[in-house]
Amino acid sequence: MSLKENIEMVKEELTSEEKFFEKAVVTEKFIKKYKKLMIGSVVAITLFIAGDIAYNINKQHTLEAANQALLTLQKNPKDEATLATLASLSPNLHDLWVYSQAVVSKNIKELEKLQNSQALLLGDLSSYEVAQNLQDINKLEEYAEKQDAIYRDLAQVQLAILLMHDKKIEEAHSKLSMISVNSPLAQVSRALMHYGVK
Repeated sequence: MSLKENIEMVKEELTSEEKFFEKAVVTEKFIKKYKKLMIGSVVAITLFIAGDIAYNINKQHTLEAANQALLTLQKNPKDEATLATLASLSPNLHDLWVYSQAVVSKNIKELEKLQNSQALLLGDLSSYEVAQNLQDINKLEEYAEKQDAIYRDLAQVQLAILLMHDKKIEEAHSKLSMISVNSPLAQVSRALMHYGVK
């Protein structure tokens, strides 16, 4: 190797070392400038993760306690303290329990209270059960006229049967004709129209 090549090689090494040190200085300046922001970000992310974990643990504990209260109620349905505990832990599960007990015992007062329940579908089902248990033509009509009623067609059939008992045959046929041909109760409707009193 010649002296000239050695000098070139040393220059290249110095240039690469200078670049390395330059990058190290720039990185150090960046870290000093944004040190608080980076530490704050790490702390915020850590707190967020810890909060999420705590929330999930609390939610799981509440769920388990509500399930335990429900199991206790299944063994002893008259336990008012457990019922109150279930209401505080899970209002929707409480409403569902009360609904199931009210349907079995045909407790109209409890069903009427549940008509405004926030639990999914429970208000609608309670409205239907009240109308059906009372055999009230007005309540069945009111329920059947709801656009999103789950048991609309069944309410129409029950309404028609009540009207047939009251000798209002034309009105009963009118209610039965409102049932869609795609409904599972379409055959029942046709049978009632055909075999029902004319």
